[in-house]
Amino acid sequence: MSELKSFKMPDVGEGLTEADIITWSVKPGDTVTVNQIIVEVETAKAAVELPSPYAGVVTELHAAEGETVDVGRPIITIDTAPQSDSGSDAPPTVASEPQSPVEERPEPSVIGEDYAAPPERQSVLVGYGPRSGGTTSRRPRKQPPVDTPPVETPSANPAFNVTPTPTPADAPEARHRVLAKPPVRKLAKTLGVDLDTVAPTGPNGSVSREDIEQAASAPTVSAPTATPTVPTGRETRIPIRGVRKHTAAAMVASAFTAPHVTEFITIDVTPMMELRERVAARSEFRDVKVSPLLFVAKAVLLAAKRTPEINASWDDAAGEIVLKHYVNLGIAAATDRGLIVPNIKDADQLSLVDLARAIGALTETARAGKTSPAEMSGGSITITNIGVFGIDTGTPILNPGEAGIVAFGAIRKMPWVVDDQIVPRWVTQLSVSFDHRIVDGQQGSQFLADVAAVLADPAMALLL
Repeated sequence: MSELKSFKMPDVGEGLTEADIITWSVKPGDTVTVNQIIVEVETAKAAVELPSPYAGVVTELHAAEGETVDVGRPIITIDTAPQSDSGSDAPPTVASEPQSPVEERPEPSVIGEDYAAPPERQSVLVGYGPRSGGTTSRRPRKQPPVDTPPVETPSANPAFNVTPTPTPADAPEARHRVLAKPPVRKLAKTLGVDLDTVAPTGPNGSVSREDIEQAASAPTVSAPTATPTVPTGRETRIPIRGVRKHTAAAMVASAFTAPHVTEFITIDVTPMMELRERVAARSEFRDVKVSPLLFVAKAVLLAAKRTPEINASWDDAAGEIVLKHYVNLGIAAATDRGLIVPNIKDADQLSLVDLARAIGALTETARAGKTSPAEMSGGSITITNIGVFGIDTGTPILNPGEAGIVAFGAIRKMPWVVDDQIVPRWVTQLSVSFDHRIVDGQQGSQFLADVAAVLADPAMALLL
């Protein structure tokens, strides 16, 4: 007696309305267990693996790879009481009925995990329980359809078989499982590279970004029939999805909702650069990177105490300005998936060395494509370090829901007047954009001047 259960696309972030199907790990006819990874999806904030809430046999996939699916729409149907071929009357184990992913949003901080995570790190969707066992094996890649019927295996969970089973002589050879991180898989799709044809050189036999780029430049590699990018003569069309789609919508909404004002200042940061050398030489900083961004972040945190409006938000529905007594400091990061802004929670409570560690961890996580939705929500003020690209200044757009964003330009050695003498000094430019509904011109100017004062003379931090 069949008992069909449908699993709907959950809201794996905070108020997300859709997600893109990246890769299915199962196909109709496969047997799945509770918390087995069945699909990888990409939201506007992160790539997330979704586990199965049921045990049984997959009967239907309701969305294809590359398709955008609305939250609440069924994506897979599982028969939780299939007929047993072994003669046993006992049906497969069925998990207790989970709460609806739409009605009860899962905690985003525990959904996505790295494929090569150690046993103590688990990929869990709240309400479905921990994954059974301590395996660190990565999930299998979707098996392409073949002309011959699929070969049955003795395991109740063929998706996780690691010991090959005998196959008929005319059966095609099973494909190897391709190991690759989500950003690498996305790059492969973008460049039209079949992961099965790439020789892996990364850790543990995984495919690296360099492997994909080399394969894409090889003349023997041909693009698959279904690929996100569509070259047409002199143009290439790329579907607007995931982070790019979210960023575009958020920036348009911000630009046309909050009245932006941008101010600029050029400062001599030679004292800051000298302090940086002294701080980096201290024993407690030997295992962390002491970058100029660290001192800019500290200056922003100190200046925000004097001008709390820069760390506020506009609640249009309630008709209120929300002054926040904490600073969740956002650091804009350019990644393979687009621009993201993870933030350091309660950054104003951190010491300088702890702030340095937090910035380092945030940057490393973003570059690895492992930033969770929780790390990108709840920001209160942002820094964008455009200086790493050799840019002097800019007019940054506010991160939605925030009242201020600071752009930090390149630090260059330039002629500067000191005591009526022209001498070479380390010089940089800062700019701040703020929401003029919340921050008046005097307040925005004071905030930027305070940040500049700390960088030009770090002893000024004692006065803020």
